[in-house]
Amino acid sequence: MKKIFLTVLLGIVFSQGSFAKTNVSIEKVVKSSFPGVTSVDAKQLILTKDQFVKVQKRAKTAVRTKIYRYYEFRSGSKLVGYGVLISRKVRTKKATILYAFDKSGKLKFSEIMGFGEPPEFIPNKQWMAQFKEQPRSAALTMGKDIPTISGSTLSARCISDGARIARAIFGVVLKK
Repeated sequence: MKKIFLTVLLGIVFSQGSFAKTNVSIEKVVKSSFPGVTSVDAKQLILTKDQFVKVQKRAKTAVRTKIYRYYEFRSGSKLVGYGVLISRKVRTKKATILYAFDKSGKLKFSEIMGFGEPPEFIPNKQWMAQFKEQPRSAALTMGKDIPTISGSTLSARCISDGARIARAIFGVVLKK
């Protein structure tokens, strides 16, 4: 009985690592897409009621929290871009994606920083590449300008909804 219990316990403990995906650090990801970045400063943002309503309206999707982490990318003292970290539930677990914008609001890239669902639900690099260099005018709506993924529809929806939320946060709060 002890052997069975120990085997099950070890199986549970070691299987948890196969569900979580964590990529490289935020600094490495940013520096690969923003040449010349010397610092990545983490900031916290709490949306006001008015900002929350505006973000939800612009994003055209449900916004479930008012608290976000964002990053300012600097080259020396010059601000060159922003990153917004969005965590959303995919199926039963969360995915955390970094969406990076240049100062004009163009979506430079999106990178999966953490993914709690099984690895087969992670969108491939080709699909994720659709979010590179997207202008502010892009709808970023799954099924319209962003194709769905067979077998990973919930992941695709989570990432495209997150992109619209991040862009709305940039437009309502961060854009100066």
